[in-house]
Amino acid sequence: MQVLQWNKLLIPYEQAVEELKVKLKGIRNELRATSEYSPIEFVTGRVKKVSSILEKAKRYGVSPDEIEEKIEDIAGIRIMCQFLDDIYKVRELIRQRDGKDLYIVYEKDYIKNKKDSGYQSYHVIIKYPVQTAFGEKEILAEIQIRTLAMNFWATIEHSLNYKYKENIPEKIRERLKIAAEAAQRLDMGMWQIRDEIINAQTLFETKSNTVSSIVNNIQMLNLMGKKSDAKDFQEKFESLWDKGSPEELHDLADRIRYRIARYQVFE
Repeated sequence: MQVLQWNKLLIPYEQAVEELKVKLKGIRNELRATSEYSPIEFVTGRVKKVSSILEKAKRYGVSPDEIEEKIEDIAGIRIMCQFLDDIYKVRELIRQRDGKDLYIVYEKDYIKNKKDSGYQSYHVIIKYPVQTAFGEKEILAEIQIRTLAMNFWATIEHSLNYKYKENIPEKIRERLKIAAEAAQRLDMGMWQIRDEIINAQTLFETKSNTVSSIVNNIQMLNLMGKKSDAKDFQEKFESLWDKGSPEELHDLADRIRYRIARYQVFE
């Protein structure tokens, strides 16, 4: 294929990656905005490089005319989760969209059936319709769902496979397997204290939101010319900053909001 033809071929894949990232991040943000736990930690995506597409096509005996039909990961989405069970929650979120804005072709569970190399991840191959300037085009895309530990390991393995052309020396392969086992133990350890971790993260996020509210509303009082009130509340905030409980900070935030509301009513 000529360069111009490759550029034209890859545009829908680039569009699909961007759209899928927006949709998946939207799920995460909506859950967090409604104080729900989100199994999606973060989302990345990429379109495979032309050199990588050609290498894979050659390895699997795929002709240029069959590339779009048989190379399933030209468009790739990666969803990272904190905990093992989050992976299957994300899988269910994707399944809920099947037949709506995407179509599931098949799934591969490399967690319950990990590869000999130690690789673990959950793959969902989908067909995704893209609205292009030349009409609708349905493309294949691969969604990988994995924990942060799995992703760290897989990223290293991918780099080594690239360096050694898929022929990683046996000594390094053994070290990779040991590292994969360590990553799996880490995931299991984090899963066992999952509730404690989520509770700590929720407390942190709640305090962060409360502090932002206090700081912004003290600034609002200053802008309204209520400098005495602003000073009093600032002093109370500073006294609570280090040792105050979340409840005390929340109460202070409510008092400041109430004071601002009163001034706005009477002015």
